[in-house]
Amino acid sequence: MMLYDTKARAVIPFEPGPIATMYTCGITPYDSSHLGHATAYLTYDVLQRRLRDRGHETRCVRNYTDVDDDILRKARELGVHYLDLAASQIAVFDRDMTALGLIEPYSAPRATSAIADIRRLIGQVLDNGHAYQAGGAVYFSVSTFDGFGSVSGYDREKMLELAAEHGGNPGDPNKRDPLDFILWQPSAPDEPAWDSLWGPGRPGWHIECSALAMRELDSPTIDLHGGGSDLVFPHHECESAQSEAASGEPFVTHWMHQAMVRMDGEKMSKSLGNLVFVHDLLDEGYEAGAIRLGVLKHHYRDEWSWSNSLMPDAAQQLKHWKAAGEGDAGLAQVRAALDNDLDTPAAVAALDTAAETGGVSQAAALLGILF
Repeated sequence: MMLYDTKARAVIPFEPGPIATMYTCGITPYDSSHLGHATAYLTYDVLQRRLRDRGHETRCVRNYTDVDDDILRKARELGVHYLDLAASQIAVFDRDMTALGLIEPYSAPRATSAIADIRRLIGQVLDNGHAYQAGGAVYFSVSTFDGFGSVSGYDREKMLELAAEHGGNPGDPNKRDPLDFILWQPSAPDEPAWDSLWGPGRPGWHIECSALAMRELDSPTIDLHGGGSDLVFPHHECESAQSEAASGEPFVTHWMHQAMVRMDGEKMSKSLGNLVFVHDLLDEGYEAGAIRLGVLKHHYRDEWSWSNSLMPDAAQQLKHWKAAGEGDAGLAQVRAALDNDLDTPAAVAALDTAAETGGVSQAAALLGILF
């Protein structure tokens, strides 16, 4: 199987052992899940299906970031407890993903479940000389880690720009370097706080995923780490640096990122409000298979824009496949397409062709489309 590796910046072999360990960054549960989220999780779902088809066991962890700046801000606006907000949105997300037929994650831990693990990991980073305390916080020192920037490949100017956009606060006067990032921070008076050797506070965003990935998969090194392309920097860059600074081992063998889904020329996102919701599509009567088909017609590395014609076209296409009936027509072609950098558009095209002459149910099942 060949997959694009973000860090290698090339399509290279993906060769996990009998058990393929995977971690995909989950939602921050402060608002409903949308098609942009679903697109990423469908990509990793299809990857797991093909890996299982090839004989691997897959263990995919998908976390919930139930404490960070975004969810605390939203809970404050709504006047609710942040964990109540998280619980309500996790329930909606889980319902949507189940309706789409996603393989159940190996585990779905919350960041708040890992405070002890996070404190221990920060302690290791400090002990190894890659972090410092200042202003009541603990910062990762990027100047001490030669590999910083290797995941994204960005230059310093680009990293500073993205850090500012994503809450990295390069202007923080307590930082030795504007690119240094928070591992532990003091909590505001109305925010949750946990005791630590560095004072009461809460974890930074990046350290949560490192601790959860290594704890849930019981290894300092995982086969594949996924997420949206907007997470390459700073989130995944910082994850990689702090994890390797703590363990001394490679953190991720293969970095895989899902391109953004757009609407009206902008990235589909909660902050912009330009969203298409999975549950709305289901309420409109579209089958889960049609939603999957509409999404998988696009390659995971290609940005694409939502169109109102997408779902009617996908529904008609699915009807054509179903009419072809049961059978294994197109199975070899779909397998070959998925092994070629998870080329789902080629897989869909192969199914269209195969459905002209035979049943395609087995090939469609590799895309998670069951009938």
